[in-house]
Amino acid sequence: MPDRTQQPPIQAIEGLRLPAIPVETLDNGIPVYVVNMGTQDVVKIEVIFNAGRPYEHKQLVARATGAMLKEGVAGLDSAAIAEHLDYYGSSLSTPANIDTTNIVLYSLNKYLPDVLPLVVRLLSEPLFPQHELDTFIQVNRQNLQVDLTKNDTIAYRTVTELIFGSAHPYGYNSYPDVYSALTRNDLLQHFERCYTADNCQIIISGKVEASALKLLNHTLGRAIPRGQRLDARPIIQPATARQTLLPNPDTVQMAIRVGRHLFSRHHPDFAGMYVLNTILGGYFGSRLMENIREDKGYTYNIYSVMDTMRFDGCFYIATEVGNEFAAQTLQEIYTEMDLLRTEPVDEEELMMVHNYLMGSFLNMLDGPFNVSDVVRTLLSENLPLSYFEDFVGEVAQVTSAQLQTLAQRYLDPKDYYEVVVGAVDMLAK
Repeated sequence: MPDRTQQPPIQAIEGLRLPAIPVETLDNGIPVYVVNMGTQDVVKIEVIFNAGRPYEHKQLVARATGAMLKEGVAGLDSAAIAEHLDYYGSSLSTPANIDTTNIVLYSLNKYLPDVLPLVVRLLSEPLFPQHELDTFIQVNRQNLQVDLTKNDTIAYRTVTELIFGSAHPYGYNSYPDVYSALTRNDLLQHFERCYTADNCQIIISGKVEASALKLLNHTLGRAIPRGQRLDARPIIQPATARQTLLPNPDTVQMAIRVGRHLFSRHHPDFAGMYVLNTILGGYFGSRLMENIREDKGYTYNIYSVMDTMRFDGCFYIATEVGNEFAAQTLQEIYTEMDLLRTEPVDEEELMMVHNYLMGSFLNMLDGPFNVSDVVRTLLSENLPLSYFEDFVGEVAQVTSAQLQTLAQRYLDPKDYYEVVVGAVDMLAK
């Protein structure tokens, strides 16, 4: 029996790698990544199309097309589709992603023959009914009106537009008139151009049976047509003005975003910057949290984010603070950035962050659905499956000297956009 009065020894987490992921190929050339790790009789099928913003011919058409896939096929309206899935205890979603459109199906293995053919119909003969499109436009216009009353939403929209440009797929913002300009023909054109086998990848995870793979080939492997493989190379057009103050005087808090252009996961500095971001504001014990929340009490939450996409990326610090604390909060943000540029991170803090990140990576490998999420991220950002192990190894080897060099390179205030939304006249007081 173990001695419960003694703390077990702390052991480093090592050797993290993705399990072997076999890749099958359907008759129409679609690769299928098989994450066969499940113990329960459940399977998840995620169909990924390169059909996001970088591949649009018109703004918001990617989001609208993905959202409207479930709204009807010949002989079945949206209610009948939902009822069919519910009857078999399955769920189907089309989460909005900036680079891809994903169709995610959860089903018991025994009911997969009953629900997968419906998914095939949605991906081969969607109707995009006009009345459903009208409802989509109306609902999103109304939701947008509500969102545009929120300081944090306005701040995020503004900083990304400043970083990438108002016409860039990662920088443009939705407006009521952009929604109203969408037509059914726009959706059909986007669907026919992007939803092809040559722009598609599939991940199947859970308790994967041979019959499921065979069924995939007999359905999606035959129904999704071949097409031209799409590519994109969006070019940023960043703003020149570095500070933007947007008044919203009838609010008790100001939203702050301090951000800059960065890079995608392909960049050689990504792993080191990932660690640096964690130290600055990437977890609950970060420097920004300790200083601005715990010591100063200016805010309930403050964080920093590396937002990575397939072709590019950005970095920003975000918080909401009481109007009277906005100026001091901005000053403390730049103070923490300057400390990382001028003083090396001590070994104790670096070890704590390394251990925290290794625990996070370990959680990413906990179960088939988590592993499938990792695979999806790699595929969506055009990275090999070997990237995960290489990235974990790089993170584990990051040194204090490397972090200071990266801080000097990427935490210089002159490279940052500053956005403040709220009672901005108080900043001058």
